[in-house]
Amino acid sequence: MSLYPQRPICCRRAVPEHTLFRIRPVHGLFSHSTLGFREVTRIGTTPCMLASSGYSNRRPRRTLIPGTKASTRKGFAPRPQFGTSTRKKDQNDAQEKEVPGGSSSKEPAISSSVTTDRKVPGDAQSAEIDPTSRMSSNLVKRRIDILEEVEQQGQGNDEIDQQIFTDMPSQRADVGNEGDGLGLRYKNIAVDHSNKEIGKETMIDQISEAGIGKEITTERFSKVGVGNDTATDQFNDVGIRKETTTDLLSEAEIGKEITTDQVSEAEIGKEPMTDEFRIGEETTADQFSEAGIGEGTMADQFSEARIGEGTMADQFSEAGVVEETMADQFSEVGKQMVYVKNQTGRIIIAEMTEIAGEEEKKLAVDESSLDISDVEEPAEAHDSTENAVLDMEESLLKHKADMEAKAQRQLLENLADEKFSEGIKVFVVPQVVNPDQVIEIFFNRSLSALANEPDVLIKGAYNGWRWKFFTEKLQKTDLKGDWWSCRLSVPKEAYKVDFVFFNGANAYENNNSMDFSLPVEGGMDETAFEDLLLEESQKETEKLAAEQAEKERQAEEQRRKEAEKAANEADKAQAKVEAEKRRHRLHHLMKLASETTSHIWKIEPNFFKGGDRVRLYYNRSSRPLAHATEIWIHGGHNSWSEGLSIIEKLSRSGKSDGDWWSADVVVPDRALVLDWVFADGPPGKAVVYDNNNRQDFHATVPKSMPGELFWVEEEHRIYRKLQEERRAKEEAVHKKAEKTARMKAETKERTMKMFLLSQKHIVYTEPIDVRGGSVITVLYNPSNTVLNGKPEVWFRCSFNRWSHHNGPLPPQKMVPAENASHLKATVKVPMDAYMMDFVFSEREDGGIYDNRNGMDYHIPVIGGIAKEPPMHIVHIAVEMAPIAKVGGLGDVVTSLSRAVQDLGHTVDIFLPKYNCMNLSNVKDLHFRNSFAWGGTEINVWLGKVEGLPVYFLEPKNGMFSVGCIYGRNDDGHRFGFFCHAALEFLLQSGFQPDILHFHDWSSAPVAWLFKEHYVHNGLSNARVIFTIHNLEFGVHNIGRAMTYADKATTVSQTYSREVAGNPAISSHLHKFHGIVNGIDPDIWDPYNDHFIPVPYTPENVVEGKKAAKEALQQRLGLRKSDHPLVGIITRLTVQKGIHLIKHAVGQTLERNGQVVLLGSAPDSRIQNDFAHLADQLHSSHAGRVRFCLTYDEPLSHLIYAGADFILVPSLFEPCGLTQLIAMRYGSIPVVRKTGGLYDTVFDVDNDKERARAQGLEPNGFSFEGADPSGVDYALNRAISAWFDAREWFNSLCKRVMEQDWSWNRPALDYMELYHSARK
Repeated sequence: MSLYPQRPICCRRAVPEHTLFRIRPVHGLFSHSTLGFREVTRIGTTPCMLASSGYSNRRPRRTLIPGTKASTRKGFAPRPQFGTSTRKKDQNDAQEKEVPGGSSSKEPAISSSVTTDRKVPGDAQSAEIDPTSRMSSNLVKRRIDILEEVEQQGQGNDEIDQQIFTDMPSQRADVGNEGDGLGLRYKNIAVDHSNKEIGKETMIDQISEAGIGKEITTERFSKVGVGNDTATDQFNDVGIRKETTTDLLSEAEIGKEITTDQVSEAEIGKEPMTDEFRIGEETTADQFSEAGIGEGTMADQFSEARIGEGTMADQFSEAGVVEETMADQFSEVGKQMVYVKNQTGRIIIAEMTEIAGEEEKKLAVDESSLDISDVEEPAEAHDSTENAVLDMEESLLKHKADMEAKAQRQLLENLADEKFSEGIKVFVVPQVVNPDQVIEIFFNRSLSALANEPDVLIKGAYNGWRWKFFTEKLQKTDLKGDWWSCRLSVPKEAYKVDFVFFNGANAYENNNSMDFSLPVEGGMDETAFEDLLLEESQKETEKLAAEQAEKERQAEEQRRKEAEKAANEADKAQAKVEAEKRRHRLHHLMKLASETTSHIWKIEPNFFKGGDRVRLYYNRSSRPLAHATEIWIHGGHNSWSEGLSIIEKLSRSGKSDGDWWSADVVVPDRALVLDWVFADGPPGKAVVYDNNNRQDFHATVPKSMPGELFWVEEEHRIYRKLQEERRAKEEAVHKKAEKTARMKAETKERTMKMFLLSQKHIVYTEPIDVRGGSVITVLYNPSNTVLNGKPEVWFRCSFNRWSHHNGPLPPQKMVPAENASHLKATVKVPMDAYMMDFVFSEREDGGIYDNRNGMDYHIPVIGGIAKEPPMHIVHIAVEMAPIAKVGGLGDVVTSLSRAVQDLGHTVDIFLPKYNCMNLSNVKDLHFRNSFAWGGTEINVWLGKVEGLPVYFLEPKNGMFSVGCIYGRNDDGHRFGFFCHAALEFLLQSGFQPDILHFHDWSSAPVAWLFKEHYVHNGLSNARVIFTIHNLEFGVHNIGRAMTYADKATTVSQTYSREVAGNPAISSHLHKFHGIVNGIDPDIWDPYNDHFIPVPYTPENVVEGKKAAKEALQQRLGLRKSDHPLVGIITRLTVQKGIHLIKHAVGQTLERNGQVVLLGSAPDSRIQNDFAHLADQLHSSHAGRVRFCLTYDEPLSHLIYAGADFILVPSLFEPCGLTQLIAMRYGSIPVVRKTGGLYDTVFDVDNDKERARAQGLEPNGFSFEGADPSGVDYALNRAISAWFDAREWFNSLCKRVMEQDWSWNRPALDYMELYHSARK
């Protein structure tokens, strides 16, 4: 649309004599070839102004146009619109405040706007105008939003339609009075436009409602011609060459290479626009109702602009600021670029932008020379202009929408015809689907299986049917043919859309069972989506965990409240009972106190109450204290209910009727009866007492509290005291439990790090902790493996025990690491990994492998969203601590099972139900079921021992009701029956364990019975693991079990090497492993041990062990002295080195130490021998040695805590638990180097390097050989250290306590073994 131009604001007359008229050189027009500037001469005038009658009352208007902050393009900003009258007043007030002095009469300045400099890409400077300008901000913002949207849509087109719109609607705007004049004062503006590229050829400067400063003075412009080097003001027609600048007032057509900005309609001057426009091949013609401009001409008007190829115009809003200005940039003036693209009916697009300099161009503006003339504008002009702008916007948008609708319609019809002709039943618009986009899916019903269905629906999801399912109903379209459609909003996470069509019931069109799918471009790929799913899964898991934790917290809180309520009721009941007891006792005392004993004692005054000071007299004549030099009163009240509350020394009294002594005492407040005795000294030092023949002395308080009230208060006081005591005890227990849990967690964390670093001489990771979703580096030293010397090493990795859904990673050739000794490879750990698995090979295709002797390398992954699936382990054994324990086997079964269960796995234990079993430690024991097998009925009982589910098998034939575990001639037959019955129960009960773990010769039959009778008959899922605890018994059964077992272990690495030559073992070394036993940290815990006097941790080990030693000495009758104490806790057998024990006892006594021995011998001859030795030593070294030839569990705890050293001189020891328990209590082990003793004790002088290789520090004294000199070597060094380096010795005690010898590490090793058996 266009506006008709208003009549010029200047009257038609000659230039007056006052007019300043001068010719100045300026930089002006572009050259077509260079886009540079050449100097031209412009004639400028400053016209006089004819003001109307209302001139002085009009609001001045600035011609400096602020740039819009929302704009990012370079160019002129639109002229601001005017606000309401109220706003005008506020803005005028603001202007006055912003201009110091408030005067503008002498030299106009930018008084109402704060001008700030800012850098633009071309280093040009522009002015940012304060928002107090008189523009309607809402209107401007609306115009800008509309125009930006239009331009963004228009810029996507590749071609510019050549259609000329001649039917655009016109809009008139009646603005102000035609006779008004406007003048601008002389200004100088310097513009640097060198090498500036603007569009392809042109830029438009449009002047609205104003003449040009001193350079142009005109009253009425029609056609203006500009020469090569001059700019001439004319009032008639002037021709323009093709290199001139053209100002247009309407729409323009631009070639493919021209970039244009359209001036916002708000910047239209007061003159109306024309209706029609014509565009030549290389020129732009503006057609007005009264004026036309041919090819190569330029028309300066005061309204909207059209742009021809190769033209440029500068626009000012209602006033021009010139001197030497002609380019596209002005200081503090917005620049507008007009973009026009007329493709598929698109209309002229305009966008407002702030001033921006181009690259390597600078715009220097001398603000001091910039002058702004105030122009008056009628109030009605603003409203009229604003309405015109709004109407024009509405018309533009309507026309644009109509044209786009037509283009879209044509596109759909073309696509529909094309797809139908090709027999394609589905297409989508837009044809390229992007994430976070609305698409429309078209479906041709006639080409599908739903051709005769009245309703068509779409059902689908995203990303392989794994994300956000949807169902929508399709609507019939008006396209030619049977096309139906619906719209879908594609989520930002989508990389594929999957869908089928159906009739809402059971008729489907699913693309021949292949479903339909659309790729989504520019968004996530499948890998990123997998990570997203994992993250969502982790969030859901965390949410469920938080909800579960909250439920548990609430349940715990409810239990706590209920327990507190029950405890309060119990306290009340106990307080009532206690108060009643005290009442009866006090009633009896009051009767005794009523009897007079005035010849022995008396109180003055006779009437007193609680809180009074009284004098108590005592006549010691003929009493036990008759000859005492001092006399004290030890007193209390109410039958000594509060203990000692009166302690005073008596002095001689002046009474003459006896040997009277007296003291002033204060009567306790709540006293009903006073209780006291007399003594010859204060408490703790008195020797002789006068306690009234063991009845004490008692006196009633005459003015005491009434009885009933007293006992009500007394009961309440007792209740409060009980509550305080109970809560203090609960708090202490709670704090102790928290500390215990924290210490266990810290110990477990240290052990895990040791586990990860245990193979550091071969392989480790950086960082040590492998986290899900992280990138880690694996470092490998092949020199310590079978790949030593190989020219290449390849890293082969997967996750989750080689079962990750992505499969193994491609083999990766390792490269040298920075430390030169290792090779390295980098791995991205997936979020759903819980274990990293890897091996090494010499070639990409395999060759020789380093797979850790068939176990592979495994490192736990922390922080992932997936958890390792629990494994089901079943132990079949004939011993279990503490209910059926004979040796270390029972401890291992219980402790290992608990440790594995703590790792999150399921553990069950099968045990014979002996009639000699201690069932007090079995919780919730109940009959489960019975089954028939082996010619008898077998009852199955289920209970919990140490938190573990235990199945007790009780055959009715009495096979295990013989009063013992071992020791009968038919032990082999009995235990074989038990093993077979246990497997039968598993089969009949539907158990499907992953692991069957059996122990020693007694349950060895499980191996061949399982493989021969059950592995192919219902228990095929299980793998069998056999552990040898002691090879000295049942070698035949052990050898047969080794043949059938999938994996076999013994209780230490050294012992596995020591027995490797045994015929039962030697042929099965490939599946034979050594795993050191551990101890149960809950059973052996000096911080929570009820058998020792003071609980202690590594922080107070010295104090704790000192208290334990004193208690041990007192209990056994040893001399209480500070000497080294050697403890020996063992079974007295030849295996345990009894001859070395005897020698060590004598050597310790010679070194002025003490010895305590606890143990018994199954051989009576050995038992009698040690009994005879005990008699001799007890006689010859009384107070320094004590033999306790029995089994005493509480005493063993006290010995472990009180001893300085624990001696274990075994000739062979598969593992040994004694040295591990000793270190748990801070006692230093002295051991012989054999079996598990060698694997767990590192000599402080000789094993530093060996300990460091295990991530440990030296922790004891050890010796080789089996003669007395070996014992002396270790024992003498230990005792000397105790005497000569006590501080170092104390630090050694602390160090060994901090080492973890629990089942934390062995449990991890056993889980590795279980998984390798199932691999």
